[in-house]
Amino acid sequence: MIHDKRKFTRRLLAWYRKNGRRLPWRKTSDPYKIWISEVMLQQTQVATATDYYHRFVRRFPDVHTLAAASLDDVMKAWENLGYYSRARNLHRAARIIVDRFGGVLPEETEDLLQLPGVGPYISGAVSSIAFGKRVPVVDGNVQRVFTRIFHITDTVTQTATQKRLWLAARDMLPRSGAGDFNQALMELGAMICLPSKPLCPECPVRDMCEANRLSIQEALPVKPPGKSVPHHDVVACIIWKGDRFLITLRPPSGLLGGLWEFPGGKVNPRETLVSALQREIREELAIDIRNIRQLVSVRHAYTHFRITLHLFQSRYHGGKIILNGPDAFRWITADELDQFAFPAANRKAIKMLKENKKRGWI
Repeated sequence: MIHDKRKFTRRLLAWYRKNGRRLPWRKTSDPYKIWISEVMLQQTQVATATDYYHRFVRRFPDVHTLAAASLDDVMKAWENLGYYSRARNLHRAARIIVDRFGGVLPEETEDLLQLPGVGPYISGAVSSIAFGKRVPVVDGNVQRVFTRIFHITDTVTQTATQKRLWLAARDMLPRSGAGDFNQALMELGAMICLPSKPLCPECPVRDMCEANRLSIQEALPVKPPGKSVPHHDVVACIIWKGDRFLITLRPPSGLLGGLWEFPGGKVNPRETLVSALQREIREELAIDIRNIRQLVSVRHAYTHFRITLHLFQSRYHGGKIILNGPDAFRWITADELDQFAFPAANRKAIKMLKENKKRGWI
């Protein structure tokens, strides 16, 4: 228990003012841009998010521009940033903000929570940073700071532990300046209170930290046991028809929703790669292909599983396309390829083909 919360706040903010990183979203008071940055940062490292943030707000400088854009344009701007539901939700939320809130991002937490993709963290961050509301935030960094300071040894993912952390975050809020306080807490976790080898001698509140006193910093937070990560073989095909090839659009919900891809799917047990490819093409598109040739194989890791993508090329042989799974299809030229947002594994395969100068696919 911290007996002098004012001292904690004073030290934390003094450290933050001196050491906080000069990040682009900290130089603006525009609620829209703060919202965009917080969505990007929710599951992305700062170094990666920064370039995307600059490009995204140049392309979509306000909520009206984002709402008026096509989903394809938004997904293309988000390409390779991952967790694509964030981009889909931003797009949907922008349209709700325009339709329901007159194009002005709402200030109140209750209104923010109505927007797609906005949960307690995003609403707390935007409310406190953009509008100065006295509301807490708890992200991974704050979790780590508070489990160590308060010596919380219960598994961090448990509902009761999460509730305790949010209550602690609310209790620690100063009477004013919640936005700076929240950002300072997150910055402390990002720069000092690291997951391993935390820089405790540099911490402004180290003498208030129970984990530091007990020398158990790296034992906290307590996480559940790790699960084994499954692996899947996946086949996909560049299907040529004259000088054009086929791409299909994934449904808007679910993994990689709203992205274009080369058609294909998972390999079932005891299937060969070619037989799996032929089955997937018939099931998803109801067409036949011939002259099948494998081009490259690439590996890619998602959060909860890994894949090896085996990319083939073939020729369209006949049949009328009937979609069973994809939302849409296009026949495009190689020159049009970069206009569409593709999953990272597809992009890796394309890059490998170009680097190895395997031009037979073009």
